[in-house]
Amino acid sequence: MHILTLRQLHYAQIIAEEEHFGRAAARCHVTQPALSQQIKLLEERCNATIFDRLGKTVRLTPFGRDFLAHANRVLSAASELEAFTDMAAGHPARPLRFGLIPTVAPYLLPNILPALGAQLPNIHFSISEGKTERLVTGLVDGNLDLALVATQPTQSNLEILTLFADPFVLATQRDADISEPVRLDKLPRDQFLLLEEGHCLRDQMVDACALKPEQQGRTFAATSLTTILELVANGYGVTLLPAISLKREESNPRISIHTLGAPGASRLLKLVWRTGSPYAELFRSIGAVVKEVGEASLCTAIDAT
Repeated sequence: MHILTLRQLHYAQIIAEEEHFGRAAARCHVTQPALSQQIKLLEERCNATIFDRLGKTVRLTPFGRDFLAHANRVLSAASELEAFTDMAAGHPARPLRFGLIPTVAPYLLPNILPALGAQLPNIHFSISEGKTERLVTGLVDGNLDLALVATQPTQSNLEILTLFADPFVLATQRDADISEPVRLDKLPRDQFLLLEEGHCLRDQMVDACALKPEQQGRTFAATSLTTILELVANGYGVTLLPAISLKREESNPRISIHTLGAPGASRLLKLVWRTGSPYAELFRSIGAVVKEVGEASLCTAIDAT
């Protein structure tokens, strides 16, 4: 009889998240045949099907949902045991799994990673990017150690360290007739371009601009700020940008950046980890580095506008 392994449980967890064997294999850094073989062994051991194969996608079976609920608890306990054993060395023996949302990662990582390397040379990181919901799920399930997000998680078993405020600016086509500072309540509601559903920046823009559901439906839904800005540059509308993105995104000569009038709008960046983590003090030190780098980036970006 096959023995259940933590690796198999981890593979099943990732497949359930991705709902696709190919994407799951890429995340697990194994070939798809190797991943499929491990799941086959797991299902043989359970004498039950864990996943329904539906063409290119997969879904958990009813048994699979119950099985994965147990598996998640086992993986979480294993992660806590691993962290406990690392404490003797004073720092993690493995890379910290650090997740960031897509509207932060490309703008801060190039400066964060060198700063972390200089100030915490014994700490190594495994970086991933994902929407807030996926990152929070990763923290709860033990797949991530810490995450940099821009919303307030509602889970009670997460510790939250607020880092700094990231103000929004308005991006328009270069020749747009806009008076400074811009009052959001005076702009046409149907002109705002939004990221697709699931991005916290979309929700924050909807709140800041008081967009009604029917007004959201008339906007574009893009997967990245770079795509949004191409639409702005071609006159399809306007959008809000977080100030930390300006160093990279304002280089487009077809776009103008405008400051917002009072009360303005902003988001709060936060570092989040599981309550009770033995690395809590280390995470606070990491947060201090991210805060220092982020605030310096903001000063540079705002001075340039």
